[in-house]
Amino acid sequence: MAVNDTQKEVVFKPITNLTFHFQCHKGIACFTHCCAALNLVLTPYDIIRLKQHLKISSDEFLDRYTETKYTKSHRFPLIYLKMNQDEGAKCPFVTSDGCNVYPDRPGACRIYPLGRAASNAPIRTGRQEKFFIVEEEHCLGFQETREWSVEEWLANQGVNEYNAMNDLWSEILTSTKDLGPAKDIQKKMQMFSMASYNLDRFREFIFESRFFQLFQVEEEKREVLASEDVELMKFAFEWLKYSLFGEKTIELREKTLDSEDPRRRV
Repeated sequence: MAVNDTQKEVVFKPITNLTFHFQCHKGIACFTHCCAALNLVLTPYDIIRLKQHLKISSDEFLDRYTETKYTKSHRFPLIYLKMNQDEGAKCPFVTSDGCNVYPDRPGACRIYPLGRAASNAPIRTGRQEKFFIVEEEHCLGFQETREWSVEEWLANQGVNEYNAMNDLWSEILTSTKDLGPAKDIQKKMQMFSMASYNLDRFREFIFESRFFQLFQVEEEKREVLASEDVELMKFAFEWLKYSLFGEKTIELREKTLDSEDPRRRV
């Protein structure tokens, strides 16, 4: 979720009667006021959509628009959208006419004014989720007459696709599985950052190393990974489960010796 540091009060409310009233548009007095001083965590899928929209590399996007933070509540590094260095600390993508990356805006922006709480249970067991209203005192959108159900809002704003992609990553981010010996933690954090946030470098990693000599990946799959970022992202998540936690998500080639640790060699 994105949190606006400039606002005095944020209230989290249950959704009564299964519907809520909200509309945001250029004619409203508070238009774009919420697009400033945000603590907005970017997910891997957010980064893919934004860098593709801007037609820039992963390196350039990360250098220009993000900052990395470590928090006590997460053991992995998180990427935040970097606000402008001006008095209002505005989002770098906001203009007087609104968001200039609107078709590919982050999931946290899409879902607002809703919040979502989801269980950390594996997706295969059926993820539990709950939605609520995030009401900031500056926002006049709640005074509009447009009425929505949660399902209508999620579909209208394109949230469902983002949630599906982000839930795959959340399984890694929230995992409590052991990361192994302390001496390997730094390298694993570097691997997490590359595979999560810098797909261009992760693609170089698997195609320019001995990766495919050690792991069984069909030729057709390799062709997809060479050109499709979303599929590469999903593959990166499978690799992270293997490299971080030792899960058997990627198949070793038969000739790989059991005594060798491919995670060290690639």
